[in-house]
Amino acid sequence: MSGTTLPTNLLLPLATAVLAGAAIPFQAGANATLSRTLGHPLWATVVSLLVSLAAILPLLWLLKVPLPTLPLSASRPPWIWIGGVLGVFYITAALLMAPRLGAGGFIAAVVAGQVAAALAVDHFGLAGFAVRALTPARVAGAALIVAGMVVMQWSAAHEARPQAAPPLQSGV
Repeated sequence: MSGTTLPTNLLLPLATAVLAGAAIPFQAGANATLSRTLGHPLWATVVSLLVSLAAILPLLWLLKVPLPTLPLSASRPPWIWIGGVLGVFYITAALLMAPRLGAGGFIAAVVAGQVAAALAVDHFGLAGFAVRALTPARVAGAALIVAGMVVMQWSAAHEARPQAAPPLQSGV
């Protein structure tokens, strides 16, 4: 295998990750519209999470997934429970900011934040990940992503907008 081709065992995981990423702008748009419909972004977050629960429970039942062992979970580090809180933060931020930044601008900012945080997570081996060195190539790749986000935001700020972004909900 040459150094310029991807191993075939990475193609399915990469394609799945790309598809998951492609779903995010649609999720952000749907949740933003749900927020306007329900009258407050936190209600939209609640409804989104309840729909997620309604979608996953039948799947667990169909696949006959056994119940988790909660006593074993109690012996794990407390930070393992933060994912739900971070999910609430992300969903709420998406439904508030995506209409203001546009789908492309919002996702560019999200990806820039994800890559910057991922480099720190890898470098320090946080959240259960193996340590991966912070190399010049990885920093350069992240810098290109951040630069792309800045260019997208700058260009969007100088474009004529065909439709104004909806105002933020009062009380937020």
